[in-house]
Amino acid sequence: MPSYELALVLRQLPRPELISVIRRTAEAILDKGGIIRKLENLGTRALPHKVSEHGVVHRVGTHFTIAFDTAPTKIADLKEEFGRDIDIVRRYVFKVEEPEEHKCTLHEEMLPPAYRKDVQELIATAQRKQKPKYNYNSGLDYYPFQK
Repeated sequence: MPSYELALVLRQLPRPELISVIRRTAEAILDKGGIIRKLENLGTRALPHKVSEHGVVHRVGTHFTIAFDTAPTKIADLKEEFGRDIDIVRRYVFKVEEPEEHKCTLHEEMLPPAYRKDVQELIATAQRKQKPKYNYNSGLDYYPFQK
């Protein structure tokens, strides 16, 4: 199953109600067959601009992130369910990509730029894109175009 991260902005609530909102959100993920990997509270902060959601204007929100794994077909259902919850002001689901592994050696880094592999690839690409030049051995005694 692919990994996803859910960024939530909840309306300002007392602690017991905040816990119940997070519990509802976590249970929705678990009911859809997901596995919760990490839950992180980022605190209560002022929103960068006033946000109107469910007919109420919000200026302060509590931010959470939830890392979870689930099937890609369940993401739309989760977004719809979170959209109906009146305590959730904003919700964003991001797919977490595996970071690429870069193999670096000190020897390659210490080479002058002209000898590095990636620079040589750039030079080769630029040489392929050059336009062909006039061939002076074409049988004509003059250059047919103005110089």
